[in-house]
Amino acid sequence: MEEKTSTPLTGDALEKKIDELLQAMRSADPAELENIKSIIRKKVRFFDRMSLAAMLLKIISEGKRESDRGQRRVKSERPEKKAEPQTKPQETKEKAERAIPEGAKTLYLNIGKMKHLYAKDLSKLLQNELEITREDIYQIRVHDKYSFVTMSAENCEKAIAKLNNQAINGRTAKVTYSEK
Repeated sequence: MEEKTSTPLTGDALEKKIDELLQAMRSADPAELENIKSIIRKKVRFFDRMSLAAMLLKIISEGKRESDRGQRRVKSERPEKKAEPQTKPQETKEKAERAIPEGAKTLYLNIGKMKHLYAKDLSKLLQNELEITREDIYQIRVHDKYSFVTMSAENCEKAIAKLNNQAINGRTAKVTYSEK
């Protein structure tokens, strides 16, 4: 059983503690707070977040043994973990920003995620039907009701000829050049 070092806060003392926490929040490092907030968003359901805040305030107001506080500080001070998540999004951005050569055309397809068509499926379909490689497809963007595919003009012509009016995931495909 844990020993309490102080009595729980009530009334004015609790409001004062909240004011202290708000002041500390305003002067804290925004990047560190964002990291903590993102972890809370991942781990705590939206409707439980106020209860979590109340529980944290209760724990702070009751106070804990000094040995427990020291252990918590050691666990939270790990800067190497903060740097790791920041490198992964940069890698994916670089991957997504693949250069599209001149003369490439974009096709519009009237099928999207609502018909369970995803980029990987569309890529495989194009590779099989047009007898092309993955590198021949420059970009695929799948939205809810439609998709865009960027390829060379020659492959776009083949795609229109082979895929137009073909049944894909239970829907008749309409393949045209994108108006963009």
